Amino acid sequence: MIRTLLGRAGLVAAAAGLATVISAAPAAAHGADAPDGTDYRTRTTGVAPARPGLEVRVIEAGARLELTNHTGRTIEVIGYSGEPYLRVGPDGVFENSHSPATYLNSTITGETALPAEADPAAAPVWRRIADGTTARWHDQRALWQESAPPAAVRAAPEREHRVRNWSIPLRDGTDPVAIGGTLDWVPPPDAYTWWAVTIVGLLAVGALGLLPAAGPAGARALSALGVLLMVGGALAVGYPVGRELDAGAQGVGGVLVGLLSGQIWSLLTGLGAIAAGWYALRRRPAADFVVALAGACLALFAGAANAAVFARAIAPVPWPPTTARVLVALFLITGAGATAAGILRLHAASRDTAAAARVEPAESGSTAAG
Repeated sequence: MIRTLLGRAGLVAAAAGLATVISAAPAAAHGADAPDGTDYRTRTTGVAPARPGLEVRVIEAGARLELTNHTGRTIEVIGYSGEPYLRVGPDGVFENSHSPATYLNSTITGETALPAEADPAAAPVWRRIADGTTARWHDQRALWQESAPPAAVRAAPEREHRVRNWSIPLRDGTDPVAIGGTLDWVPPPDAYTWWAVTIVGLLAVGALGLLPAAGPAGARALSALGVLLMVGGALAVGYPVGRELDAGAQGVGGVLVGLLSGQIWSLLTGLGAIAAGWYALRRRPAADFVVALAGACLALFAGAANAAVFARAIAPVPWPPTTARVLVALFLITGAGATAAGILRLHAASRDTAAAARVEPAESGSTAAG
């Protein structure tokens, strides 16, 4: 029976992994290529001259800029060749089909091939891309696109470096305006330290599975695993919410749409871990199997999927990057530790069942001989 349960667990994990890959494809096709982390920090210094009601911020760990226009007037974002690129106003958000920036900015790498109609000298042809008054886009002027870091960074990688000050021109009617900002290189953390702490932690949690399941110590261990899974699950629900907020989601509705369209497996993993923790605290049948399966999903979809923050200075969340690393370490510790503990308890139960099965025929034979 134990082998059957473990086999089913493997099938569930494989199916979840396949579904994750499939569900990620549409998001990538629409340019939703937010990085899992970066060593380049993009910041805005504001709009000059100032325009009350015109707001600009950096989202997705610096991958995109977000412009919100509450001025009541139409604001144009100017492309790389001085042509109108975006138009944001009371009637919605439009992009110019003749602007090369429309195609170059469709991905963070800017490697999209330009179609024949991309001509910055041609008269603008506006195409509506969104309702409302908020536009979000990649902008190569605010990013570092080279594969190697700048020379100053290579010379002194342990220090923070200003890569450049950047400016993106806008137009308010006939008045020139500009978004200003900075791009800095930030030294990444020591990933080995984070992985070492994580491995020690998950081994400590996994050791709970060595306690005899039938005794009081084993019951307390199962309860402890249940509490850890509930806490880890709650935090795992919060992490994708943070990623959606950092990606520009606004309001409860915007966050829910983002979660259901791009973060569904992270959300389900957190909710599943909470349910598994409650199941373990109630000491229901097959609790060890449920703990092992929920732990594996938590480690995979909430931990390993976000582990890039261990080696990157900037995390795609609205809180400090150290907080993101602590959370990811907790997901891995709780998830992988619970999986190890659950498997150990299942193995011990299987061994005890086999031993009992061997003893029973022997006792029956002794009774018959007597």
